Amino acid sequence: MGEKDIITKDILKSIARELSKYILKIPIDTDIELIEKEFTRVEKREADLLFKSGKDIIHIEIQNNNHKNMHKRMLRYYSDIYFDFDEYNIIQFVIYIGKDKCNMVSKIKKDKINYEYTIIDMKQIPCRDFLKSNDPSAIALTILCDFEENDKQLVVNTILKRLKESCQDDIEFRSHLKIVEILSTNRNLEENVKKGEEMLTIDIEKMPSFNIGLERGMQQGIQKGIEKGKLEGILETAIKMVKEFNLPVDEVVKKLNIKKEELIKRL
Repeated sequence: MGEKDIITKDILKSIARELSKYILKIPIDTDIELIEKEFTRVEKREADLLFKSGKDIIHIEIQNNNHKNMHKRMLRYYSDIYFDFDEYNIIQFVIYIGKDKCNMVSKIKKDKINYEYTIIDMKQIPCRDFLKSNDPSAIALTILCDFEENDKQLVVNTILKRLKESCQDDIEFRSHLKIVEILSTNRNLEENVKKGEEMLTIDIEKMPSFNIGLERGMQQGIQKGIEKGKLEGILETAIKMVKEFNLPVDEVVKKLNIKKEELIKRL
């Protein structure tokens, strides 16, 4: 997964049921089993998300850009998965979260090969589906969905409000809010998110140790001389963003306005 593919396996694992229900339309009544699997041929490849549900193996890849050879990559994944799980039905999806129009090929018909997988463009998923969730990771993904004919600012405000309600504490809220901010660039909604944050300021600032707008709060803190405790909190958030959300170190230090060497020492 490249630097722009910021939705990682850690996020996907926490919302596997949400993805299956709202995007893939696959009902899951029993516990799913996530599969940790690396496939090695000439190079090593690790599927973004692979899990068992009954007699099905569900394979999901996340794409932030149009990969011209995605159909070939998915066929290779299929053969690798089939080699180890030939008794299961293998169902494959690519979830596209990019800004540009999706134009990837989803099938191969050549010689005696007749292969096909499903591409789902997040821009075509109704936002109301994810807003029903109580999982903050799923709610954060709402920013990528179809707002239909609703006012953009109203939807963004609702996303932030639901996100706040679903998080257990301010640290969890800050982490997911940063994800919303980064994902918003794929939909040109940066300004809407900033306005939404401003509208939530009064309520959010009631949360213990929370400073609205990480960048603004930290810039003010740096100017006054950030106390050790606050810096520790910022570094803790940065570590979570790198390790759990798989964000590039350079992007995290730029967004949070911290020293790269300080973050690297903690990783």
